[in-house]
Order: sequence, then structure tokens, then C-alpha cells
Amino acid sequence: MPLIADYNITARPDRGIIEVYDSDAYAGDDAALAESRSRIVAGNGYHLYLHSLQPDIPVQVNIRIWDAPQPPPRDAEGTTTVTLEAETGLLVVNQLTYGPAGQMTLPRPGVYEGYAAWNGRRETAAYHESTLRRAVNEQWAPGQIGASWEQCPATEQYTLALWFVRESELDDEDD
Repeated sequence: MPLIADYNITARPDRGIIEVYDSDAYAGDDAALAESRSRIVAGNGYHLYLHSLQPDIPVQVNIRIWDAPQPPPRDAEGTTTVTLEAETGLLVVNQLTYGPAGQMTLPRPGVYEGYAAWNGRRETAAYHESTLRRAVNEQWAPGQIGASWEQCPATEQYTLALWFVRESELDDEDD
């Protein structure tokens, strides 16, 4: 069961959210966004939301494409199943206010299933909160806060492990 493609990017979880979507499915989904607050990762089939507990410290996003289904990692803090349709074959990793962090070209357009796994959420959020407390108590300059976030001892990481399941279905408009 070989790995077909592996993409890694660092992104800032502005407002606690990182988005992953097909380049043609950039319109948001308020229901899926709200669901990500409780499920950590949620989507509508075209658009995934990854929910961080903090908005400032960059997180690692890994997208791995496999040739067959893979079991979720045992050492993950949590996992959930996901489906992501990419009609264009181009996935965007987006930071809400800052815009795209990067793009990944899939081996082929279509529907992918798999899982999302995460690690380091609580540790990174605790470090973020302690940095803000210290900054207030010690009256840090903004540059000191950013420098402290760069020294975060934990890595918040989200991994999407996906495998191709079928071609996209044509819309009636496409006929």
C-alpha cells in the first residue's frame, strides 16, 4: 500500500480555523464550520474545516494520498472519517484572513475518502494562553509575543490521509 503523494504546509489558524477545499469550491459552509467546533474536523464533501484551539501559532497540515485505505494512527489524539471531492484535482489549504497557505495537485480529480487525525492541539493552546498571560503580566512588546510563539515546544498537527474512491459525478449543468 504505497504512498502516492505527500504534501506538508504550515498555516496560521486564523480565528482557530484552517480550510482545505477543492480550488473550485471556495464558498464556505456555515453549518460545517460550526460542526468543526465540536468535531475538530468537519466538512460538506467539498470543503473541510480544521479547528484549532488557538488563532496565532502556525500549525502543520499534512495531506497524504494513498493507493488504498489506511488504518488511522494509534498515537493520534483523535481521528474522524472524511470525504473530499476535488473536481479540479487541486486542493487549497487556506488561512481565513491571510489567504491560501498553499496548494496540492492531486494525482487525479475525483472523490477521496479517508480520515483526519490530529495531535498537539491542547499543548499548543495551553502554550498560547500562557504566553498571553506572561505578555500582560510582564508588559511585553508585540515582537516578544511573536518570538515566544515561535518557541512553542509543541507542534499542532493535522493529517489528512486520503485515497481515491471514484470519479466526480457530472452535474446536470455539465451535460
